Amino acid sequence: MAFFRNSSTSYGAVAVTLHWLIAIAILYMIWLGIYMTDAEDYEAYQLHKSLGITILALSLLRLIWRFVNPPPPLPAGMKGWERFGARATHWAFYFLMIFIPLSGWALASTSAFETKIWGAFDLPRLPGLAGLDADAREAAGERIEGIHETLAMWPIFILLALHVGAALKHHIWNRDNVLTRMLPFIPAPRKPS
Repeated sequence: MAFFRNSSTSYGAVAVTLHWLIAIAILYMIWLGIYMTDAEDYEAYQLHKSLGITILALSLLRLIWRFVNPPPPLPAGMKGWERFGARATHWAFYFLMIFIPLSGWALASTSAFETKIWGAFDLPRLPGLAGLDADAREAAGERIEGIHETLAMWPIFILLALHVGAALKHHIWNRDNVLTRMLPFIPAPRKPS
């Protein structure tokens, strides 16, 4: 059981797996979102929606896991502003990983087309959007689309840059275990003697 759970020095297999599944899915979603808009490919839109709902489910699962199995503590030598930045970045990621797919679901709820998740079942329309007439649905869809696209681009890019940059800074500059606890196959950096 210890393999699956977080310890005081590293993340467990559940947290690591969820982290990397969501990270890969988000990177693919960014590319897919740009591609499908330019190509106007119906199948790409369905894939985008299916993957978005999957990211929502995995993100909720990851958030629940975080509350049930808290992450390892940050290194003792971290400054106050670094601790604040790390926590703020993580919670901003959780907000976006949940709110962006929800806004996508809201957008899909305003569409005239049905959304088939992984070809298996129809995504129900969100309450409040399902019963709108065509004009109100179109107006709501335009507002929601603007929110969805805005959140799905720059905030994600900024957080990714902060997150990756901080992890590399800890590994290369600080020589601590921040990166290796999420990438357990990478050897921990050695402190200079």
